[in-house]
Amino acid sequence: MNAPDPLPFDEHDDPSRPLVLVVDDEPRSQEAMRRTLDEDFRVLTAGDTTAARGLLARHAVQVILCDQRMPGESGVAFLKAVRAERPEVVRIVISGYADSEDIIAGINEAGIYQYVLKPWVPQHLLDTVRGAVEASRLQHGVQRLDLDLRAGAPALRTRLGERLQAARNVYGFERIVRAAGSPLDAVCAMAQRVARHDLSVLVLGESGTGKELMARAIHYASPRAARPFVVENCAAIPDTLLESELFGHKRGAFTGATDDHIGLIQRADGGTLFLDEIGETSPLFQVKLLRVLQEGELRPVGATRTVPVDVRVIAATHRRLEDEVRAGRFREDLYYRLAGVTLQMPPLRERPGDIVPLAERLLADAATELGLPPARFDEDARAVLVGYPWPGNIRELRNEIARALALGDGPVVAATGFSPRLLHGQTGRAEAAQPAGGAALPAQGTLQERLDAIEAMLLREVMLRHRWNKTRAAAELGLSRVGLRAKLLRFGLESATTPPAGTEKH
Repeated sequence: MNAPDPLPFDEHDDPSRPLVLVVDDEPRSQEAMRRTLDEDFRVLTAGDTTAARGLLARHAVQVILCDQRMPGESGVAFLKAVRAERPEVVRIVISGYADSEDIIAGINEAGIYQYVLKPWVPQHLLDTVRGAVEASRLQHGVQRLDLDLRAGAPALRTRLGERLQAARNVYGFERIVRAAGSPLDAVCAMAQRVARHDLSVLVLGESGTGKELMARAIHYASPRAARPFVVENCAAIPDTLLESELFGHKRGAFTGATDDHIGLIQRADGGTLFLDEIGETSPLFQVKLLRVLQEGELRPVGATRTVPVDVRVIAATHRRLEDEVRAGRFREDLYYRLAGVTLQMPPLRERPGDIVPLAERLLADAATELGLPPARFDEDARAVLVGYPWPGNIRELRNEIARALALGDGPVVAATGFSPRLLHGQTGRAEAAQPAGGAALPAQGTLQERLDAIEAMLLREVMLRHRWNKTRAAAELGLSRVGLRAKLLRFGLESATTPPAGTEKH
């Protein structure tokens, strides 16, 4: 039995170095390629395809460099057979003839990685083989990943399901806090029905009413829940930047565009795009957005080709878009495209029953964020919260609660921790400040009328601080109990028979 051909490298050489097979019928060409490659690779050489097959059978070759024209079998024919038996081996053809038929056959039949023409340049040959080895490494990595994914598919599905359920627990409709019989019940019921269908949704409501929270709930109740939910506030940036942010841009499209940028619409592909304050966009931008929604494709700024996209759009605004359409500030066709279903978020002043449960949820969240122990409201604090009109809606409520919790010195949040605006019932508007008892501080009026309004605010603040204890409040104000009671009745701060719920009567 013949001994195997001696190796041109030490068999104890570093096995981590990639193994390259050179097939060429000219010994000088073999030697030149071996010298060029042997610093980075282990190199095997063969003078014909028969010897090359023997080496392939015994060694784990990663790359083949094969001459095209040799006696007997051609390089392309040999590499075609290699492709069928060892498709993982990266194949390179070397030839002194730029024959287009050979090149086409090599690409189509043998699946060659590159076609190198003689006379070759050493550095180019070395770079070509390095690239081939990297391609081989990536190919093996993809194959291993594919196997891992197949084996781990059930576990991955389980993990995805768990994360999706966790997201639904955070952003689901049940997380939209409301009391029984809340005006939000009807809105949430409609949103849940709409969520299952791929319709555009327009969410209307004042700033701070929870429009984004509603949009997230719709997304996570939809078939798109496992795909991205992407948010853009259209009022936060100018139209020129908004177009680039949403549609993306190519490098060099404008000054400062140093790299390609994938827009938010592409990032939301397969999922949901939430466009907040859509009413602040210009008619020119509205035309471009309408095309994306109608055609299902977009053109990045500076690009020559369109990109297909599949997104569900949920838009929101505090404006009355029908009025904006009539005034010519918002395109009618875009309005009807967005308003597949319209949801109206009621302001907090129309949801008095929701204020306490919502405040308690926000208090728990604020305590966690501030690293404080759980806290609760006292009865006076609850009364103040319910009696205030909340022009800033949930956002204002959250800020007041965080302020009171941060300034407090215990687990009980008292009314005195709220801002003077809240204690006085002021809405923050220049024309009015409303005390809880009823009378408003008039923007105009006699001196006496204005003094009465200020006196009512002062009385209410003192009573809150003393938890409606008339004895202590009267002592502070220098009044008798009878005089204090008369003033409270005069300003509607207490009924003739019953004090506010949860307070002391002395």
